[in-house]
Amino acid sequence: MDLHNVNYIPQRDGYGQGLLALCAQRQDVLVLDADVSASTRTNWVKDQYPDHFYNLGISEQDLVGTAAGLALGGLIPYVSTYGVFLSGRAFDQLRTTVCYNNLKVRFGGAHAGISVGPDGATHQALEDIALARVLPHMTVIAPCDSEETRKAVIAAADIDGPVYFRFGREAVPLITDEATPFTIGKARLVRQGTDCAVFACGAMVYEALLAAETLAQQGISLRVIDLHTIKPLDEEAVLDAARACGALVTAEEHQMAGGLFGAVAEAAARLCPVPMEAVAVHDTFGESGSPQALMDRYGLNAAAIVRSVRWALARKG
Repeated sequence: MDLHNVNYIPQRDGYGQGLLALCAQRQDVLVLDADVSASTRTNWVKDQYPDHFYNLGISEQDLVGTAAGLALGGLIPYVSTYGVFLSGRAFDQLRTTVCYNNLKVRFGGAHAGISVGPDGATHQALEDIALARVLPHMTVIAPCDSEETRKAVIAAADIDGPVYFRFGREAVPLITDEATPFTIGKARLVRQGTDCAVFACGAMVYEALLAAETLAQQGISLRVIDLHTIKPLDEEAVLDAARACGALVTAEEHQMAGGLFGAVAEAAARLCPVPMEAVAVHDTFGESGSPQALMDRYGLNAAAIVRSVRWALARKG
């Protein structure tokens, strides 16, 4: 793949395409939105399959409660709104109404991460992975591009229990295609390497590949792993990378605490402790700005991954 000649497509397009495919095939799939359907692309469902679509307005707690009732009735609701409001405002409903009862509700957390841009800190979901991951029964998925998002939406229809997807607003590089393998709960090896391994999710998978190119020119072999499913975690992939490479880095558009780094570090500490570094947001809120400027401002890019790999290797021994 030529990393410098890729198409940029919003992940939310893949979310909308996945929902369209499900609605075309299944009568039990419903799509619920909180009055942001143009942003989440669920307006595509409203236009093509209006009997599958319900707008509940800006009422996230009611949105989740209604979805729980539909799930109890044997339907599969896909709840769609901004991730920061879904995971924050409706946390009690997520926890007590859906997860406690292990209901088959799917949550589309749109506009996640700091790359929401000018909307600023109030709209930048930097804690949603942590909030979703801590809940019993919840599956947590952070796809790397629009195609992987589409596959995740479709695949989630057939698994038990609640599922949380997170995806951004901005267009990101398309680095997978229809033939690229995707299995919920199974990490995807994107690039082989022996000196250090980077586990990345979301838009940071592409940045990890760029970092691997830079490091290869410096004689460092970086393994790149797309850890799209953060829960349940593919512990076998973590163990294999730790043993084979002896140093790990994680890369995510999320707070360091409780997110991808936390998941990988928890597994590595039990299975095979090795030096680790994290590329993430470090205990701060975001700010307004252009998406790329914010990613660079908070060190969420290939250059930061290169630095973190070098720091991990320095402690490798």
